This record gives sequence, structure tokens and C-alpha cells, in this order.
Amino acid sequence: MPHEPTTTSSPPSRPRTRTLTRTRTQPRTRTLALAVVLTAEMMNALDGSVVYTALPTIAADTGAGTAALQWIHAAYALTFALGLITGGRLGDLYGRRRIFLIGTTMFTLASLLCGIADGPALLIAARVLQGAAAAAMVPQVLATLHVTFASDEGSRTKAFGLYGTVMSLGSVAGPVLGGVLTQADLFGLGWRPVFLINLPLGIAAVLFGLRCLPESRESTTRRLDPYGMLLSTLGLLLITVPLTIADEHGLPTRSFLTMAAGVLVLAAFVAQQKTKTRKGGSPLVVLSLFTGRAFTGGLATQLAFGLLSGAFFLSWALFMQDGLGLTPGEASLGFVAASLGEMGGAWLAMSLVRRYGRAVPQAGALLSAATLAAYHHLITTEGTSMGLVLAAAPMLAVGLGLGMIGAPLADLTLGRVPHDDAGSASGLFNTATQLGIALGTALTTLILFTGTTARPQGPPLNTAFAHSLWYVIAALAAMWALMLLLPRGTRPDRQRPSPTQENPARE
Repeated sequence: MPHEPTTTSSPPSRPRTRTLTRTRTQPRTRTLALAVVLTAEMMNALDGSVVYTALPTIAADTGAGTAALQWIHAAYALTFALGLITGGRLGDLYGRRRIFLIGTTMFTLASLLCGIADGPALLIAARVLQGAAAAAMVPQVLATLHVTFASDEGSRTKAFGLYGTVMSLGSVAGPVLGGVLTQADLFGLGWRPVFLINLPLGIAAVLFGLRCLPESRESTTRRLDPYGMLLSTLGLLLITVPLTIADEHGLPTRSFLTMAAGVLVLAAFVAQQKTKTRKGGSPLVVLSLFTGRAFTGGLATQLAFGLLSGAFFLSWALFMQDGLGLTPGEASLGFVAASLGEMGGAWLAMSLVRRYGRAVPQAGALLSAATLAAYHHLITTEGTSMGLVLAAAPMLAVGLGLGMIGAPLADLTLGRVPHDDAGSASGLFNTATQLGIALGTALTTLILFTGTTARPQGPPLNTAFAHSLWYVIAALAAMWALMLLLPRGTRPDRQRPSPTQENPARE
């Protein structure tokens, strides 16, 4: 997605005003609203990764091949990424509370469909529906937090920190949950409870959301931008689908041509958005957001974060089970170590970020990179004899570093976004996350399976996984550099005029 700054202004006859909200400021109501939206974010984060440790069992039960297994995961992440920009704008237009409740309801129903699927085709279709519902639900989470906690900078920092914690923790707790539920074989359902567990969570989120969520919308958004929706979706599809369907033989020439066409379509999308803004229309993406270097740098960092998460955790799950021969339950213990590390890193970051700003996530990136370099050495020297303890223990430090990145990144990126653009900014931020995960998952095929005629097992997979760690380390180094664009420290939020009235000051 091209990120091109532009300076725009609305016609005098259509001034933009501050977001209209029906805000309930009582602390108890805000706390309940926070719990509701974080429950929805947790469901999304879990479903992005819960299938990792369940994939071998799903393959054995449904007969899914390597390509189908990849699509079971990627269908969710890809559909989610494609719909987030539109989902954020839907909240701006029709009300964030309303779209949140609709999306959560559909997500819960799609989870039920996943849980009763009798084959890979139906499961993949249900995952597509689940991703589309999440694309409507999730952008409203950050937008609601941004509006609800705007008047209290301390509470806002904590709320965004909890959001980052849930988002990061869910991505590594998902495999733990998937492994435990699959191993438990509850009621003889095998892998199906990894999806069915969303039913009570989703129902509770809808019922409590009806009672405590405030409504907010952007007061001057008039209608959706169908041409922008078409161009952005087509461009992203042309880029991501060739990577997603890549097999062990790599990418043919036509795939590179398709991706190049996608870049051209996205360039046309940016031009269309500029024209629509200049004419006083209602664009799908508020391009003036990109004039703030903190937003641009944070978005690029989040894209890289999603990419390394998608590539690393799927590869690691396969390494522990197919490489080391661990059971799903044993492999889940490795993800427990990563989860504990992420929790510690998140809470450490929340206590330090207001004073040290970007230095906190930068330190986390360096810690994770150094630990993974040592992990590479451990794998190459120990091989299949390293066992569960040696495979899991380094993940405490890796998780600590990733938690220090994920928890503060949303606040550092979105903290100074005007309220009117909360939905658009939230959609873009989540798009960067999920597009990165989809790309990282797709690249797993190229990294692990290139040059093989079947999915590798044992020592060949261990060698491939060790090699893939250098790509993850390179992504962490790139993130460290991109985070130089983030604020040095946080300060009390001062609501700026909408960027169509005044250019946002560069951080």
C-alpha cells in the first residue's frame, strides 16, 4: 500500500467538525467498554494464530494438503487485511458501536461454521467469512479507545498499552490454546473447539457492548468510496495472492508480473484518493495522515512486525512438531514461554514508554534479534536432540522483546491522530498488521519448502527453520531503524485540528 503524504484542505462550504460522540465518562462504564473491545481484539488475535498447533491434526482429520493448510491460516489473515480500511470507514460513517456489534455477531457465527466444517474447502470458506467479519469489528476497537480515553492522557496510555498487550499476547497465546484444546480432544471434537471457544466470548461481547459501548462517528463523512474500495482491494489481492499460493517450487514469472500489476493498481488508488480529496469528496483513506512522520513510521514498523510474526510463529510451530517430534501439547508449552515473556515485556514497556518513548520498543527489537541469533546457533549445534526445554527457554527472552515492541506501538503511532480520522487511522494500522501477517505466512512456503518435493520432516526442517531465523532478525533490524521516526517520549495529548483544516505538525 503506497504511503504518500499530501496536503489537502476542505472547501469552506463544508467545514469539518470534531467527532460527534455519545460519551459516557463514568470510570465504571469506560472500564466495561475497555473490557468489551479488548475481548473482541483477543478473539481476533487468537484466531489469527490458534490454528498453528492444530494444523497437523486438521490435516490428519480432513485430508488437507500443504496448500490447504496454508490457506486455512492465510484465508483469515488475507481477508482481514483486505477489508480493514473499508471497515474503519464504515465505523466513521455509520457509527463505530453499530459496526462493532454487527462485526462481532458475524464473527461469532463464522466461528461456529468453522467448528462444524467437515472438510478443508468449507473450513477455508468459513475462515474467509470470519476474516471479513473481523475486518468490520477490529477497526472500531482502536477508534473507540482513541475517542473514549482522549481526555485522560494517563488512562489513554494504559488503554493503548493493554490493547498492544492483548494483540501481541493473543498471537502467541493462540498456539498454546490450540495445542491444549486439540490435545484434550474435548467431547471427541478434536481440533474443533479451537474455533467453538469464540461462541461464549462473542455472545458476551455483544450483550455487554449493547449496554456500555459509547457511539461515535465522524460528523462529515458522507458516503463510502466504492471506486477506492475496488482499487485498494484489487491492488492488495494482486500482490498477496501470488505469495499465498506459492508452492515449494517458488514463484513463476507470471507471479512477479501479477505483483507488479498490483503495485500499479495501488498507485492508481493513491491518485484517485488525491483527486477525491481535492474535490472535497469523502476518500476511503485520509492521505493527510501520512504527513505525520510518527504515523508513517509506526505504520511501516507495524507492517514489519506483522510480517516477522507471520513468518516466525508458523515456522516455529512446524519446527517443534515436525522437526523435533513434539506433540501439540508439548509444543504449546513453548508458546507458553513466549506468552509469559510477552506479558512481562508489555508491562515493562507500559511503565517506561511515557518517559523513554521509542527507546523502549527499540530495545525490545535488539533483545529479540540477539536472542534469535543465539537460538540459531543452538539449533545448528543440538539438532533434533535439543528437546522441549532448550526449544522453549529462549522464547522467554524473545517474547520479552516482542512485548516491549507490541504494547506501546499503537499509542506511539496513533496518539496524536485527530478524532475525526480515528476510524481511517485504525483501519490503516490494523491493515498493516494483518497484511504483514499474511505476507509473512505466505513467505513461509518460500523459506521452508523451496526445493523440496514434500513437506520436510526432522533434520531437513530444522535446517530450513534455522536458516529462516536470519530473515526474522533482518526484519527486527529494519524495525529498529523505522522506529527512529516515532516520538522520543509521550506527552499529554493535545487534540489538534483536523488535518483538512491544518497540516499536522511533524513529530
